[in-house]
Amino acid sequence: MFRAILILSLLPMVCLGKMINVCPSCQYTSIQQAIYVADSGDVVRVKTGTYAEHDITIDRPISLKADGDVTIDGEQRSYIIKVASDHVSISGFKLENVGVSFTKDFAAIYLHRIHHFTIENCVLEAAFFGILVEKSGNGLIRNNTVNGVGTEEVNSGNGIHLWNCDNIRIDNNHLFHLRDGIYFEFVKESTITNNLSEHNFRYGLHFMFSNHDVYTDNTFHDNGAGVAVMFSKFIEMRRNKFIKNWGSASYGLLLKEIYDAEIIDNDFIENTIAINAEGSTRVNYRNNTLKANGWAVKIAGACYANIFEANNFSSNAFDVSYNSQLNDNRFTGNYWSEYTGYDLDKDGTGDVPYRPVKLFSYIVNRTPETIVLLRSLFVDIINFSEKVSPVFTPDELVDNSPKMRLIP
Repeated sequence: MFRAILILSLLPMVCLGKMINVCPSCQYTSIQQAIYVADSGDVVRVKTGTYAEHDITIDRPISLKADGDVTIDGEQRSYIIKVASDHVSISGFKLENVGVSFTKDFAAIYLHRIHHFTIENCVLEAAFFGILVEKSGNGLIRNNTVNGVGTEEVNSGNGIHLWNCDNIRIDNNHLFHLRDGIYFEFVKESTITNNLSEHNFRYGLHFMFSNHDVYTDNTFHDNGAGVAVMFSKFIEMRRNKFIKNWGSASYGLLLKEIYDAEIIDNDFIENTIAINAEGSTRVNYRNNTLKANGWAVKIAGACYANIFEANNFSSNAFDVSYNSQLNDNRFTGNYWSEYTGYDLDKDGTGDVPYRPVKLFSYIVNRTPETIVLLRSLFVDIINFSEKVSPVFTPDELVDNSPKMRLIP
C-alpha cells in the first residue's frame, strides 16, 4: 500500500489534472481567463484561432498547449507570456508582435526565478526578445523558431537570452534576424545542441562570464560573427559548423579572456577570420577543419599554453597570424595544404618542419590596406624570400611533424 502511494506521488502532476479548453465558442474565450481557473497540474488547451492578448501570466504549475494552429498576437504592447511559477510547460504556439522598447527587454516568453520548465515547438514571429530567462534553472528550450524584426544591432533583441541561470538545455532551435541568436551571461552547466543560428546582426552565440557549458553540433552561418566566448572558463565546443561569417570585423569564433577550453571536431569554412584569440590560455584545438578562410587562426597577445594538434589547414589566405610573442603555444601534427616538404620514409609525416606564418601576414597586421596586394606577384616574391631566409617568423612557431595528407 505504501509503495502504491509512493508511485502515485512521483507521477507528473499533469497526469492528475483536468483539461480546460479555450476557444471562441468555449466557456473560456481568453487564455488568461482559463489560467485563472486552473489548478496545479491542469492542462489549458487552446484551440485553433488568433488570440489578441499580452502579459498572459502563468502563476501556477500547469501545461499550456496549442491544439491546432494557434496564434497569440501581442499587438506590440508588452510581454506576451510571463511565467511566474515552477513546473510550467508551454508548447505549440505561434507568438507574434511582442512589444519593442529601449528601456525594457520585452520578450515573447519571459521567465524569472523559475525551475523545471519546458518551452517547445513554438514559433516566435517578429520578436524583440524571443525567450528571456532570468535566475532560473533545470529548463528545456527545444524545437522553437525565433526571428526578429530589427534592422540593426541597436534596435534588436536576442533570440534566447539567459542571465544568471544553470542547468538549461537548448536543443534544435532556429534563430535568425536577431542581435544575438543565443546569449549566455552568468550561465553555468548548460548545453546548446543542434541549433541553427544565422543572419544575426552580432553573434550567433555569445558567452559572457559563463563557466562549465557545452555546445555541440550547431551551425552558425552568415552572422556578424559566429560565436563569441568571452571571460569564461571550461567551455567545450565540439562538432559545430562556422560558415561564411564574412565582414570587415567578422569571425567564425572569437575568444577573449577564456581559460581551459576544448575546441574539437569543428568545421570553419569561408570566414573572414576562422578563429581569433586574445587572452586565451590552456585551450586545446584538435581535429578541426579550417578551410578557405581569410585567416585561419589569428592570435593576439596574452595567449599561453595552447595546443594546436591534428587540425586540417586547407586553402586559407593565411594559416596563422601572430602580432605578439609565440609564448608557449604549440603546433604539432597538423595538415597544411601549403606544405611543400617531402616524406622519404613514407610514414605520413613530412620530413621538413613547416613554418605557417607568411611575411605578408606580418605586413597586413601592420598595414591592413596592403591586403589589396594579396594575389600579386610582389606578395609571392616577399613570401618566398621569407621562406628562404626567415626574418620575421618567430623561431618557435613551427610544426615539426606536419602531416602529408588530410587528417580524417
